[in-house]
Amino acid sequence: MVFGSLSVSGRRVCVMSTSVPPSSLSPSRAGDFMQCPLLYRFRVIDKLPEKPSEAATRGTLVHAVLERLFDAPAAERTAPRAKALIPGQWDRLLEARPELGELFAQDPEGERLTRWLGEAERLVERWFSLEDPTRLEPAERELFVETELDSGLRLRGVIDRVDVAPTGEVRIVDYKTGKAPRPEYAEGALFQMKFYALVIWRLKRVVPRRLQLVYLGSGEVVSYDPVEADLERVERKLLALWEAIRLATESGDWRPRPTKLCGWCDHQAVCPEFGGTPPVYPLSVTPVGQGVPETA
Repeated sequence: MVFGSLSVSGRRVCVMSTSVPPSSLSPSRAGDFMQCPLLYRFRVIDKLPEKPSEAATRGTLVHAVLERLFDAPAAERTAPRAKALIPGQWDRLLEARPELGELFAQDPEGERLTRWLGEAERLVERWFSLEDPTRLEPAERELFVETELDSGLRLRGVIDRVDVAPTGEVRIVDYKTGKAPRPEYAEGALFQMKFYALVIWRLKRVVPRRLQLVYLGSGEVVSYDPVEADLERVERKLLALWEAIRLATESGDWRPRPTKLCGWCDHQAVCPEFGGTPPVYPLSVTPVGQGVPETA
């Protein structure tokens, strides 16, 4: 157990860490490391708290509504019914995560909350222009998947929806409440879906027929039909990524990678790029050149 301190807005805050080395990889954490290794450390190793955001919380709410809508018989999966689910799902979300109430703590008249819920309604309603839920019977919703590769790397994640055709073909669907990226950034957006496809392939020995991203923010659907070669490339990329994470974990050398996204980061106060000092590294460090010897 390691005790340290960090400075937040001029205050020293005591931090107690019981961190352990990372043992698995998810699409979001892989994305963190590719974006900024230090961000990965803050989230996975240090487990620093992050303030909830209206955008991310709205996404969680919309996902919950679209998941629950399929509890109803096909003929009753209408836009009015879906929008009617929003208040109850928001209440359940608050019950599970009371800290989300802080988002609207400075909103005594409830005006911001009303606008925010209205934005969620519009996203839900837009979904009906992109897919017809009366003609869908998902095989799985919010499906947790996990597999271990031959290398020992464990991959895990949660898939929004899995559709299986009568012929056995599998479609993986993910809802995005933002806008579709420009074509030059499409490959990055598909990385998450190929990650899930790789897990399904390794678990079921079936390559998903289609990967589908449903962008509710812009009203677009992006589809991709993978082949085995795609998934093999993703596996090689993940193995290289995991090796980089392993080396950083052992050495304690987590380099920041400044980008425009830094402006939205919750950890500027402890980031060297902003004059901050990271908390005491909570894991033991292996000096460079003194790795664990191989056994016969």
